[in-house]
Amino acid sequence: MGATPGPAEAMFAADQASKGLGIELLEHGEGTAELRLTVTPAMVNGHGIAHGGYLFLLADTAFACACNSHGPVTVAAGADIDFVAPAHEGDVLVATARERTRFGRSGIYDVSVKRGGEVIAEFRGRSRSVRSTTTEEP
Repeated sequence: MGATPGPAEAMFAADQASKGLGIELLEHGEGTAELRLTVTPAMVNGHGIAHGGYLFLLADTAFACACNSHGPVTVAAGADIDFVAPAHEGDVLVATARERTRFGRSGIYDVSVKRGGEVIAEFRGRSRSVRSTTTEEP
């Protein structure tokens, strides 16, 4: 039998939005994650470049894998992205997330999105672990 998936793997396996876009989880560890996405024709906007929402989604997914690596369910409290260079149809993008700090139930994570060695976007996410409850909600 295979090993039980860790929290980040389990969360990513259930992420239909990211998997439906072809995002792949390449590597993950405590507070880190690396994901890959190939820009498809459906992801290109009216200017002929990758829509920023797809770049944000890729970075946000890497952030989610990194901040959920510790175990408790963790969600985004907020995030910002800076678009540094355009991406184009056919580009293979890699998002690398790393934990900067955790304090209490909160954390700060940075994600670099690159095409080869070129930075496409820089993302900073703020996380919050969700308290477990003893009462199940409907």
